[in-house]
Amino acid sequence: MKVIAFNGSARKDGNTAILVRAVFKELEKAGIRTELVQLSGKKVQGCTACMKCRENLDRRCVIDDFANECIAKMDEADGIILASPTYFSDVSAEMKALIERSGFVAMGNDSMFRHKVGAAVVAVRRGGAIHTFDTINHFFFINQMVVPGSSYWNVGIGLAPGDVEKDDEGLNTMKVLGENMAWVMKKLKK
Repeated sequence: MKVIAFNGSARKDGNTAILVRAVFKELEKAGIRTELVQLSGKKVQGCTACMKCRENLDRRCVIDDFANECIAKMDEADGIILASPTYFSDVSAEMKALIERSGFVAMGNDSMFRHKVGAAVVAVRRGGAIHTFDTINHFFFINQMVVPGSSYWNVGIGLAPGDVEKDDEGLNTMKVLGENMAWVMKKLKK
């Protein structure tokens, strides 16, 4: 089994990546392979609503950029983590573009993410994280995915890179999320 995570932060190895790696630690303990894809510096434009993905039915978007590589990785994975910092009470622009593009492709291609396990991971300085968390979960729910819970909302608090490592509750939430995600994935594979 494999979980693919997408870090929507402009900071490659900042707080968002630290939180994802805390989830990965538990997944790896459970024997699940992990891969982190960083969207920082990659070209991922928003959806143009051309609906070609629903005509072509090739599990790809006609816009030829990094999003297609991400969609292919999502298609192959058993679990998907979408991770984003909180920018103006929502996901980053890159994460929003990935959500739009992969969501349209998935829905237009026989709900290709149906029954995969999805988890949101959110980094925040102070407020707005719940809206970010909801945006990501809406993607999972409309794609008929299974979403495990944790001991709190999947949020870590920190401003400067590395600050989330001081958020004991946030790190514990990621630990429990990783444990629960592994448990659900194994139950679904039976």
